[in-house]
Amino acid sequence: VVGMWILAFYVLGTVAGKEVCYQRLGCFTDDPPWSGVPGRLLTGLPDSPEHMNITFSLYTRETGNNSQVISAINSSTIQKSHFSSRRNTSFIIHGFGSTGKKGWVVEMCLLLLEVENINCIAVDWTQGANGTYISAVNNIRVIGAEVAYFIKTLQKIFRYSPHEIHLIGHSLGAHTAGEAGRRIQGIRRITGLDPAGPYFEGTPPEVRLDPSDADFVDVIHSNAAHLPAIGLGMYNTTGHLDFYPNGGTVMPGCTDLMPEMKQNATIIGGCHHSRSHEFYFESILYPTGYLGYPCETYKSFESGDCFPCSQQGCPMMGHYADRFPAKLKRVNQKYFLNTAADPPFATWRQKVFVKLSGVKKMKGDINLVFHDTEGKTKEYEIASGVLSQDQVYTKYLDVEINPKNTKKIEFLWNKTIFTLLWARLGAETVNIIHGEDGHAVTVDYSTHPLGLGPGLLDVFYNRRNIG
Repeated sequence: VVGMWILAFYVLGTVAGKEVCYQRLGCFTDDPPWSGVPGRLLTGLPDSPEHMNITFSLYTRETGNNSQVISAINSSTIQKSHFSSRRNTSFIIHGFGSTGKKGWVVEMCLLLLEVENINCIAVDWTQGANGTYISAVNNIRVIGAEVAYFIKTLQKIFRYSPHEIHLIGHSLGAHTAGEAGRRIQGIRRITGLDPAGPYFEGTPPEVRLDPSDADFVDVIHSNAAHLPAIGLGMYNTTGHLDFYPNGGTVMPGCTDLMPEMKQNATIIGGCHHSRSHEFYFESILYPTGYLGYPCETYKSFESGDCFPCSQQGCPMMGHYADRFPAKLKRVNQKYFLNTAADPPFATWRQKVFVKLSGVKKMKGDINLVFHDTEGKTKEYEIASGVLSQDQVYTKYLDVEINPKNTKKIEFLWNKTIFTLLWARLGAETVNIIHGEDGHAVTVDYSTHPLGLGPGLLDVFYNRRNIG
């Protein structure tokens, strides 16, 4: 029995004090900053790669919906696969309690392959991610080392450049990507999808995802722990571009709050945390629908302080963030945007000015209805209460219809039951400013008579830049 234990130590690793060493990957210690620092007092050592049964599944356009399991240990599997050194490569890395064998990781690979001819590798570490959260936190150091070892193998076999590689990680997977990037210099891009907060928030850069881990690091925060809310993600910036959709903590359309805790704090669950990879997925299909505005706070963004974009433009959250010319201007750039509650989540921010005409004062509400070329409509309230003639009403709208696909806009007003039957209300002008270029687009009402009944005026979307 003793002999078997000795053999096991040689096979799986050697433990010396508070350090464990694994063949190919090197040694891991629990010295600071890995433990014993603020926010990271209770941690330990990672499991062996054999125990975690880490696998790399390759998806290409040749494999279709299937995949090929490839291994850096048995490098002939890569040479015999459809991996091509002439293509870019994306690694998709899941987080705690998840899997790389099915679900969002596989769906992400398949969608990426629809728009780009790449090698997409799904990294699975299910057995290392299904224990306690603390054990999974420890294990990502080995997973990151394995990803780095895989990249080194690609360099050795194909002379493959890290500059061709994009690591996409969710939650603990984001920090796993950071660990791989710490070990391999020159990775083109790392995307952190709501990087895990517990045991990472406020820790030194070596421990977590950091801008130095790749040439370009972009981050989506969807469940940030920001008081009074308690979330699963990080609130602090940890990339070159950090996006905070809907403020970055609570996502519209998610209802997994714990009612018993609402009095003191909001406990946020998995839906908000998962939105980050859902946003990234949809951003592949809607390249202009996730424009982020540079702002210090979400409150400033909501009040319109950061609208429209400056001359240098604004980046797109998600897949096309790397197209932003100023992406490397500095680190820790904060960007805010709002999304819709339901897929595809994309919105286009517009500032709307409505000048009324008709009776001097009346009670009711005024709305705009946007129509697209496919017959879909979305209605948005502009103002309600006492409405005054000649007053200009201003509203920031996050419209779920792409301006390029907008066929017409309707002006809709509803009067209260006590309003005189003969009262009429119209819109003298409607001006719309689009956020991406700072140009106002005027909708001209001059060809439409006002007061056509108690409710509806069709307004066709006549585009005219006015500055």
